[in-house]
Amino acid sequence: MGRIRVLSDVVANQIAAGEVVERPASVVKELLENSLDAQATRIRVEVEGGGRKLIRIVDNGHGMGKDDALLAFERHATSKLRTSDDLLSIATLGFRGEALPSIASVSRLLLETRLAEEASGTLVDIAGGKIIRVDDAGLPVGTTIAIRDLFFNTPARRKFLKAEQTELAHIAALVTHYALAHPEKHFELHSATQALLIAPSVATAADRLFQIFGKDAANAMISVTAEMDFTRAGVPEPPPWKRDEDYTPPDPGYLRITGFVSKPELQKLNRNSIYIFVNRRLVRDKLILHALTEAYRNIIPPTSFPVVLLFLEMPAQEVDVNVHPAKTEVRFRQSTFVHDFVRDTVRATLMEARPVASFATALHNSPHASASLMLDVSPLPGGPEPPVFDPNLPQQAFAAEDGDSFDLAASIVPESPGRIAFPETQIPVGYDAAPSPDEGETLNALATLKPLGQLRDSFILAVNDEGLWIVDQHVAHERVLFEKILREREVEKVQRQRLLMPVLVDLLPAQMISFARLADELERNGFEAEPFGPHTIAIKAAPVGLEGREMERMLEEVLGVPDREQQAENAEARRHRIAASIACHAAIKINTPLEPTKVDWLLRELAKTEHPTSCPHGRPIALRYSHKDIQRAFHRI
Repeated sequence: MGRIRVLSDVVANQIAAGEVVERPASVVKELLENSLDAQATRIRVEVEGGGRKLIRIVDNGHGMGKDDALLAFERHATSKLRTSDDLLSIATLGFRGEALPSIASVSRLLLETRLAEEASGTLVDIAGGKIIRVDDAGLPVGTTIAIRDLFFNTPARRKFLKAEQTELAHIAALVTHYALAHPEKHFELHSATQALLIAPSVATAADRLFQIFGKDAANAMISVTAEMDFTRAGVPEPPPWKRDEDYTPPDPGYLRITGFVSKPELQKLNRNSIYIFVNRRLVRDKLILHALTEAYRNIIPPTSFPVVLLFLEMPAQEVDVNVHPAKTEVRFRQSTFVHDFVRDTVRATLMEARPVASFATALHNSPHASASLMLDVSPLPGGPEPPVFDPNLPQQAFAAEDGDSFDLAASIVPESPGRIAFPETQIPVGYDAAPSPDEGETLNALATLKPLGQLRDSFILAVNDEGLWIVDQHVAHERVLFEKILREREVEKVQRQRLLMPVLVDLLPAQMISFARLADELERNGFEAEPFGPHTIAIKAAPVGLEGREMERMLEEVLGVPDREQQAENAEARRHRIAASIACHAAIKINTPLEPTKVDWLLRELAKTEHPTSCPHGRPIALRYSHKDIQRAFHRI
């Protein structure tokens, strides 16, 4: 017998499942695309156990007859392709004919479907790729597919799944994306305990944006609309010797761009808020991501990313979607033309709106929560005068913000500790990668500082026997609060302030899932919060010093961390991340005048910290100019 054998259909389907079905969200994606291709106007997704126990998708599409329902589970059986030429102009979301047989081979699947012109529907029950029963049944028009016990017969694949909340977050993000791409359709997503998303059909993409993300998102985004015909791209045509006598040049079609991009003031620390759709297909395309980065170059910091909801429409023959089994990658025939058109369109839109966006920020991007709703428990000394943490004070130019929810605050760009070069010398800034040998001297030096005053109400000038010091008051207070929070958290004595009125914070479905995962840790850090509806939490108490809009921003930042980063961090890293976020948003801001007693207090508390040279995010706290450095700069030595 030879060495080479033909695999059985069951094994071949399970191999295909390894390419198509990576996790429960992959199943939802394939089935959701089938519902959209079936012209469904209402789609309901139900999930239990993060998709392990149950995934049920109900739609009101055109359904299938009995013969089609059985044939759909054969390998490479599809209604969307006829010849190889159809691969060059795919206009549907699904086309490979691998999804249903692959999913059925690793799950217990129940299909219920009926055509409008038939009196009864068809029920197909499959377990592990084997058909158990086929019956006629009274069913509504459309298709319902229930997937139970995913990977029940492939335990090696099942053990690689993440936590239930993690898998549910992936599903929530996927359904949210397709709801954005199809505003004319009704979408619902339900878990075993709550409705994560209910999005009735609306007229425009702007209405859908408002519906899912709220008013703040709509105000923070700029509408983008552009169109250009492909004749400018020099569409290739067959050579003359291959043209028929009656040959007519094909219509090149148009490249249309619609959607929304964020104003320069709205920045993120990752690309998770960039949604790109090509012919209504959600993709992660490096070419378009690079074009967006180039469009925002010199407008936002290079380490920050915008919020983008972009729809590209082009002739089907101009894009190849048959690149990856999961259909998340595409290849453009005129890649340079598409790249440049996206870049130039977005940049022109930003340049036109830039002055208005800056003015709007000055008017509207101030905290709107009133201090009267909070108890005055500011940790800084100074008597009964208004606390330093006044939410009506102007915010710093780059305030920390990295939540998945939209907000008009710009993101912090963490600076790398380094050195400032002077002639024939170097003055240390912050700390080096290796521990500094004279950190003990730094601690002693900070304890002897005598403040001189403030520079532009942002930096504290102080002197001692070593020379002149410049201290960033915001990051200095951030370091003090960070270590204080960790100490109190260790002994379960975190100080909290009860709000006179609960603060309601709206979250995205994925953020609600993150909140459920982090609720215990947030409670140990001084929060008292609970769900208040499917997309809202009510905050009844918060850590001391965290007030107003800064409290909401801190929650959005903590809950907006990408899921892959949350999975990689341990309990200690999670504690430090939450403590750093609370400290950053509770610390005094720049452009805040401080009384001499408060400056003295801040310097004394900073000297008591374990690492007074940098804030929790790695930014330097103080610059020291020694007497020798000053004398050398004036050429006295």
